Amino acid sequence: MNIGIEGQRLFRPKKHGMDFVALELVRNIQHLDRENNYFVFVKPDADICLESTDNVKIIPLSGGPYPTWEQFALPLAAKKCRCELLHCTSNTAPLFNPVPMIVTVHDIFYLENISLFHKGFSVYQKFGNMYRRYDVPAAVKRAKRVVTVSRSEKNRIIHFFRLRDEQVTVIYNGVSLNFKPVKDPSLLRDIRSKYSLPEHFIFLFGNTDPKKNTKGTVIAFTKYLRETQDQIPLVIADYPEEELDRILHEIHTPEIRRFIHRLDYIKNADLPGIYSLADLFIYPSFRESFGIPILEAMACGTPVITSNVFAMPEVAGDAAVLSDPTNPHDMARAMHRVLTEPGLRSGLSEKGFRQAARFSWSKMAGEYLDLYHGIVSEMKRRT
Repeated sequence: MNIGIEGQRLFRPKKHGMDFVALELVRNIQHLDRENNYFVFVKPDADICLESTDNVKIIPLSGGPYPTWEQFALPLAAKKCRCELLHCTSNTAPLFNPVPMIVTVHDIFYLENISLFHKGFSVYQKFGNMYRRYDVPAAVKRAKRVVTVSRSEKNRIIHFFRLRDEQVTVIYNGVSLNFKPVKDPSLLRDIRSKYSLPEHFIFLFGNTDPKKNTKGTVIAFTKYLRETQDQIPLVIADYPEEELDRILHEIHTPEIRRFIHRLDYIKNADLPGIYSLADLFIYPSFRESFGIPILEAMACGTPVITSNVFAMPEVAGDAAVLSDPTNPHDMARAMHRVLTEPGLRSGLSEKGFRQAARFSWSKMAGEYLDLYHGIVSEMKRRT
């Protein structure tokens, strides 16, 4: 069996959600399957994080910007490698592809009544939304199977594209084994020093995408500061200074800047230490199809607050405090509760360990292998 896997962004230095999912898929396939042949197509970049094994070949593939790489270079390479099936891992896929394919559609937020030119989107995000709006419906139509990452998102995909239940498969994401409590005092001191972290803090991943609700979280944090005497700072990772200043100007609270510690991009290897140092992790999105950081924080023993909508309750189970992301008062109350009720914090930590243990990249990769086998076998039976 010859399987192609699209991994265009695997070598880029600053990886995010979908990139890590594809990376863990390939890493785990290298451990689980030594018999079939895999061809992983990547775009050359600085972070050479994978090496070929006997049956899993990493193929750097030039081809210009993202759309031209995907639409022209990728299908030609898959055909040249005689792939029987091509797995497109990150929503989009080639429109004219001689190789049968499956497509992982992580979410369809960009298709659901949002303005492509929302002022909160960066130029890169606006272009990406335009491209996905054009590409994804055609990719879904042509795919042998659509895969998504939660039951919540499966229901939305089925409804939006009017698909049958059996056309969409749910394969959950996982959490890496390196996410666990960091207890070594010297390692924790090094992380605290490297990022100049305060003694106590609330941890948030910032993002300019409006669905991540960074502005709403800053508003909620402002309300938390006004309603408590124990004023724990907010640490925002991977968020531009100018965007933070813009938010504080819009909500007329420049004075709280001294309570916010802004970080640039954090290397994945440092995240377990930061989670372990944090008093609380907050993941307040308006819309998520999964939410890997929820599990990462739980696996490190960090109490979690997340939203009560879309897939976040499905991922968090009973191991997080759920709040309304549209209601800053509710979010502020949740912060205050977790930070002031020791029993709640310890209970969330214990439940979080159990919840995170239900998800693994090995399990995810095994389910993809079963899917590859099933689709290739079905195609052979029909020929």
